[in-house]
Formats: sequence, structure tokens, C-alpha cells
Amino acid sequence: MSLFIDSANWSASYEQLKATTEELGAVLIDSRKKALPVGTLLLCYTLDGLALRRYGTKESAIIVDFVKGKAEHRRKFGGGKGQHIAKAVGIHNRVKPSVLDSTGGLGRDAFVFASLGCQVTLIERSPVIAALLEDGLKRAVISTEVAEITSRMHLIKGDSIEKMHALLEDKQSFDVVYLDPMFPQRNKSALVKKEMRLFQDLLGEDADADRLLEPALALARHRVVIKRLKGAPDLAGKEPIYRLKGKSCRYDIHALKSFNNNVPF
Repeated sequence: MSLFIDSANWSASYEQLKATTEELGAVLIDSRKKALPVGTLLLCYTLDGLALRRYGTKESAIIVDFVKGKAEHRRKFGGGKGQHIAKAVGIHNRVKPSVLDSTGGLGRDAFVFASLGCQVTLIERSPVIAALLEDGLKRAVISTEVAEITSRMHLIKGDSIEKMHALLEDKQSFDVVYLDPMFPQRNKSALVKKEMRLFQDLLGEDADADRLLEPALALARHRVVIKRLKGAPDLAGKEPIYRLKGKSCRYDIHALKSFNNNVPF
């Protein structure tokens, strides 16, 4: 599906706007002068930040906001180190592992890791999603508390498999590599379904997800954690050592080395 960039209210010079349009492989239009077919993917600026939405529909736009909304609620009331996701990556009172989130997406899980004290490197292959994430990270500076958290989040743009191999060539490693490959969404929430459909229209099928595991295992010093929907097959057909199950998803853990004698795996 084609992506359009709306020049209306775009907070950049025309040269920057045109460069962004070319970088994202989009088509530049002015929604004040030209109507688009209903449902067209449109990237535009709103009062809340850079947004991806479907033109002419009432569907909620996708905006990365680490200061307000769901991110704020999860930061304050999400359960801290007691969350399944925190336990899965091994966060403990004395353990704050470095994390490579190789499927960064909108940065939601990475923000949880960073809010619990971890240094997090994110890789995002979609230029559009990376632009949304980058915009959210820039706007986080309006909050001193949140800016301190996002200062621990470092974005790498590009294909995850290629970037992981490049990191290996540079002899880099991380305590934990975290993978959340896109899979068919079975959640009954209409909002989640709409967001997932938008992602699939933008990104297509995640056909190479199984190829993420091999470089992830090579980069991880302690463990690889894979977020999967309940009932989804094991990534690359490789059974994990341990599964941590939640209500709607599970975390498959490939443990390589214990953090210390007091922390499982």
C-alpha cells in the first residue's frame, strides 16, 4: 500500500520535507488541496506529534508518546520488576542487563526496560516506524523524568538481520537480545486489530522472522527472549529452555548463562 506525506503543518523546510518523502519512499501531497481515497496511509504532523493514520477514517492515529497516555500509565502502575516482561529479560534489584531489542517497533517494550534501568539498543527496519519512534524520543525531553529514561534508549535504523550481523562483525554483544516478531493478531480488541492491520499494510508479512534467532543467539551473553502469542509456534522451530506465560502472550527464553547464583537462568 502506498504511503503519502501530508505537507500541511509539517514542521520542516520544504527541502527537509522533500528529503524525508524520498527517504520513506512516500508521495508528497497537501491534504488541504487534494483529497485521497479513504483508507490511504498518511503520515502527518498533529498537535501531539508525528502521526500515521488512515485518511478519511475515524481510526486512531499511531503516535509514539513516552510522556503521556499508555506509556505514562505503564510506567507508574505497570508492576515494575514484577512484570512478566521484566522477569523474562532477567531484571532484578542487582541486575539491569543491557538489552538489544531487535524488533523495536514503537518502542513500548524498550521503554519498559529503560524505565527499569537498562541500557537499550533498538533496531527498527521500517523507515516510517523508525521516524515515528525517533519523533517520540525527541519529544520526550519535555519531561525531565522521562528524558532520563529515554536517554538509555539508542535507535539503529535498518534491517534487523543485517544490523545484528554487523554488530557481530564489530564484536559487540549484549546481556539480552529481545525479539518480538510480528505475528497474526488474535487479540479481540478492535483497537489492537486496527493497529495490527495498519502495520501489516505498511510492512507486509514478516516472512524472515525465523532468521532473527541465529544472530540473536550469537549476540546474547546471557539469554534471548522471544515474545510470542499464546499458541504460536516456536521461532525457527527451536524449543526454548523456559516459557513464561501471561494472559495473551508468552515469553520464550533461550538461556545461555546465568546472571548470578541468585537469579534464575
